[in-house]
Amino acid sequence: MTDRSAVDTIRGYFYQFDYSILKVLQMSNHGDSIAVECIEDVDIHTATEVTAVQCKYYSGTEYNHSVIKPAVMYMLTHFKAIRDDGRPVVRYSLCGHYSSGQQKLTLPIDVAFLKQYFLTYSEKKVERRHHDELNLSDADLAEFLSVLDIDIKAASFEDQFAQVIKELQTAYGCTPFSAEYFYYNNALALMRELTIQPLPANRTITKREFLERSDTSSVLFNEWFVRKNGEKAHFSALRKQYFTVLNLSPFERFFLIEVDPETLVRSDLKDVLHILSRKWSKTTKRDGNSSFCPYVYVHRLPNDELVALKKELATEGFGFIDGYDFHGADFNVKSISKPATHDNGIKLKVLNSIDNLEATVGSITRTREVYQFHLGKSYFDPANQAVKHIQIQLKKLTDIKAII
Repeated sequence: MTDRSAVDTIRGYFYQFDYSILKVLQMSNHGDSIAVECIEDVDIHTATEVTAVQCKYYSGTEYNHSVIKPAVMYMLTHFKAIRDDGRPVVRYSLCGHYSSGQQKLTLPIDVAFLKQYFLTYSEKKVERRHHDELNLSDADLAEFLSVLDIDIKAASFEDQFAQVIKELQTAYGCTPFSAEYFYYNNALALMRELTIQPLPANRTITKREFLERSDTSSVLFNEWFVRKNGEKAHFSALRKQYFTVLNLSPFERFFLIEVDPETLVRSDLKDVLHILSRKWSKTTKRDGNSSFCPYVYVHRLPNDELVALKKELATEGFGFIDGYDFHGADFNVKSISKPATHDNGIKLKVLNSIDNLEATVGSITRTREVYQFHLGKSYFDPANQAVKHIQIQLKKLTDIKAII
């Protein structure tokens, strides 16, 4: 497979995922549902009918009848099978985006056109008629056409995605950024999870459950989402949204960083701390009473590694405090929260534990912002609606440098 065809294949997957997300969001009733990879790519279940949809993205392909012929034949086979079994009628939908050639198909089609272009084929130089093999009459085929919808002018990849974001904004009452980086991110992961379930019942979800499971207050590292946007663009968008430093207000900012003790490189962590201090501090003489510096808590950092880290920072003349005024002292919120100024040389406030973090966030009355970077599950909740809390999942520690 060439690089170009590989890209097209990936975009085709995303196109189907986005179509499924769009359809569930557009359902009028929260009890309506969709099923993925069952009869077709997505089956839409309402209180009154079932519609089996095959949705394809052919941005580099010209439309020809042969492209959709196998799908039409499969749908006709299914139509006959459920009718013979006495099961309820299913509607069928073929939805596709093509680069050109849409003028070759005039809708609606009649029985003669259906038989000639979609049901007749050659096998070993012998002409075959699929409708004859199924023993279907013209009346049967007319009935099939009454439940078949064909759309070869489906939205482009970009237009469909834009519609998904608008629907998510409406569903959650959020900004375009939140719609994409919170809710779409989760919705995409949810759709991917559904497609790999072995049992059809587990590939079905109602609109109500979909909205609940896609809801989050955290930017999660969904590999499919990042693959779609590109890692560089993903990090750039997060930086633009949360970490663009312009006219910083003198807030109390807490940066929570989770590390993996097995893969931690101390120099990488020190780089992150230096960047945070440099970008999120104002301690010049002219700042006066408006001076400030960030708080940092490193989650899962072994105690001996924390001690070694602080020793190195102290040796290098990097000014920090940790809320302990002398050997054997208890943690003191007043000590850790004292202003960082040009005169006292404080560049960073290091919190040693979750308990220290909770006590400090809970005691300070100035405007607080918490930025939590986590590798897996969230590990801190400020439990106070007045505290701004941004949660971002990462794959590795060094991703922070690309974001902030």
